[in-house]
Amino acid sequence: MSADGLTLTSWFANLPADWLETWESVQAAWDPMLDGLCVTAGLLAGSALLGTALALVLAIATAMGPRPVATAARLYGALVRGTPLLVQLFLAYFGLSQFEAVRQSSLWWLLEDATWCALAVLSLNLAAYMAQDLRAGLLAVPLGERQAAMALGFTPWQSMRCIVLPRALRIALPALGNQAIAQLKATALVSTITVLDLTGAARQLSVASYTTDALLVAGALYATLTLGIVACVRWLERRWARRAQGL
Repeated sequence: MSADGLTLTSWFANLPADWLETWESVQAAWDPMLDGLCVTAGLLAGSALLGTALALVLAIATAMGPRPVATAARLYGALVRGTPLLVQLFLAYFGLSQFEAVRQSSLWWLLEDATWCALAVLSLNLAAYMAQDLRAGLLAVPLGERQAAMALGFTPWQSMRCIVLPRALRIALPALGNQAIAQLKATALVSTITVLDLTGAARQLSVASYTTDALLVAGALYATLTLGIVACVRWLERRWARRAQGL
């Protein structure tokens, strides 16, 4: 063993007993907190990807789709936005499992696992809110840009993919960033259906230790993730602004 290793070992050996107990308790608490943080980050990233993809479909359907399709998309958005996310989680995880037909269906693998069920509900919920922001972005694209694309020989799909959607995303980016932050906070509700996310791990540690220290750490981690989302949104805004200026 190196001299540095011996020095570090002797330093730990000379620490007071209460300091060593505190250090061991911190180490024991940190592992479940990290596991919960990974679950929260995974739910946020997965629901953001799935929710954005579904939101694009809903936004295009409501803004430019045929009347029956647009009406169905609006009805879906109204139903999801009109009910609390907590109720949706309970209905999906606890409510649907009561029906034998659901337990025998091909979707049971999704509903029987709390984490996958939470991911599905979070994605469906986020899509309803993001669709409104994307729809506003689509409608805000100047008509002249669409007409110019058609004059250049673009097909409607090419015009949507190359001109309208990128422009709409740039317009809606601040609102989408706010939705991502709100989604991060919404992931805390999955602990109510037995998912050990960051909030669930912090609650267990707080109950075991009779203190709120773990909840304070969880709050700091949520704030750090929020700042990371804000930084990413601002970086995208600057990058897209430079590209729009040809820099």
